[in-house]
Amino acid sequence: MADPIAEFFAGVVHHRYDRLKQVAGTIRFDLERDQHTTSWLMTIERGDVSVSRKSRRADCTVRLDEALFARIVRGEANVYAAWLRNEIKLVGRLYMLDLFQRVLPGPPGARDPRPVARRGELRR
Repeated sequence: MADPIAEFFAGVVHHRYDRLKQVAGTIRFDLERDQHTTSWLMTIERGDVSVSRKSRRADCTVRLDEALFARIVRGEANVYAAWLRNEIKLVGRLYMLDLFQRVLPGPPGARDPRPVARRGELRR
């Protein structure tokens, strides 16, 4: 089985995010599994995203279980809902969590509503 976390971070660096073109900052994810912590550092620089395995200081540090993070990056769990349930510990700038949310995939099976709206298929 492929590693969804590594796949997510590999995919995120090959995409330009126009929704992030006005912002810059860093988020470090500390993923815990079996008494071991793995760190991923995501840097957002005006729409470009880079990722490294460095464990250095960041604008926002997010600590959570590795299995939960895998569900989040697959679109199966919501990062804010997990934070509200105290499954995520956050230190630093909360708005960085919103920036991370913008690069996440939608739920499995979700479709982009814009083509449906353009065809006029939306009804009340």
